[in-house]
Amino acid sequence: MTEKIDLASMTKSELCDYFGSIGEPKFRAEQVFNWISRGASFDEMTNLSKALRGKLSENCIDTLPKVEQKLVSKLDGTIKYLFKLYDGACIESVFMKYNHGNTLCISSQVGCRMGCKFCASTIGGRVRDLLPSELLGQVIAAEKDSGERISNIVMMGIGEPLDNYDNVIKFLKLVNAEGGLNIGYRHISLSTCGVVPGILKLAEEEFPLTLSISLHAANDEKRSEIMPVNNKWKIAELLSACVAYYKKTGRRISFEYTLISGKNDSEADAAELGKLLKAAFRGTGAPIHVNLIRVNEVAETGFKKGSEASIKLFAEKLSEFGIVATLRRRLGSDVNAACGQLRRSSLQNKPSN
Repeated sequence: MTEKIDLASMTKSELCDYFGSIGEPKFRAEQVFNWISRGASFDEMTNLSKALRGKLSENCIDTLPKVEQKLVSKLDGTIKYLFKLYDGACIESVFMKYNHGNTLCISSQVGCRMGCKFCASTIGGRVRDLLPSELLGQVIAAEKDSGERISNIVMMGIGEPLDNYDNVIKFLKLVNAEGGLNIGYRHISLSTCGVVPGILKLAEEEFPLTLSISLHAANDEKRSEIMPVNNKWKIAELLSACVAYYKKTGRRISFEYTLISGKNDSEADAAELGKLLKAAFRGTGAPIHVNLIRVNEVAETGFKKGSEASIKLFAEKLSEFGIVATLRRRLGSDVNAACGQLRRSSLQNKPSN
């Protein structure tokens, strides 16, 4: 059986080559690229001939994610999607409303192999990487279902984006392209648990996006306990890559820090974090921002949130080092909007063969 063609993962130039190879005029590339960005099926591409639509339906794969489950928050309108992919695998995306526009948090892999102890996404490991079309398709499907324009993307869902590097880079180019979704790089944030070679490669791309680093501890002993990636790339190597990224791109890096009660949320932990970041970026002129996150209480981890008072003290201690710390808003708390939990629930409820 001939493998089907993934048109939605193609750039306009690649689409030109494809249509040329099947004897079609190259202007078809612009038409199809535009249709794909609107989530149209091949049958709905009405400015193509019926014969061409039939040929595309027969030879090309439809990778647009389908809504398998949808939870809408009664508190703030946040929508949590469980999307089913063409092969039956499921991923999550979260639609959030902010004053500055609508944001979609997207997944980059089916499952994750990074093993962070506080994260539901990694339970069960990595199944496969997402195609560029499946990354793009989350945005398209969410726009189509919600009826609202998405202006910002955060790559903080299921998976490690830099563990799926080539497909993520192609997605970034596709989502930014004119004639498609045309979302600016400055409206995209990519989060990594600390894949150092990927950070250095991403710096060379010179995309003006925001890089977020999942740090979660200020010393190697604690970080290695909760983040196995730290056994491969220690904090010093990670921060060195971050400094190199800042020097190359001039873009501020945001450090994500999940507060786990009794584990990493004391005033001493805050002071250690402040000293660490100030020392790492000394002399660079880089602004330092720490995004504090309440840990999601996943049954399998046993981790608990700290008190509001302890979170406030943590942020105040960081401010003593001149570091801006903000607490991430809790959107969609009534629908468990943290990524990984809905997919995990669907897997647990799936009947066994």
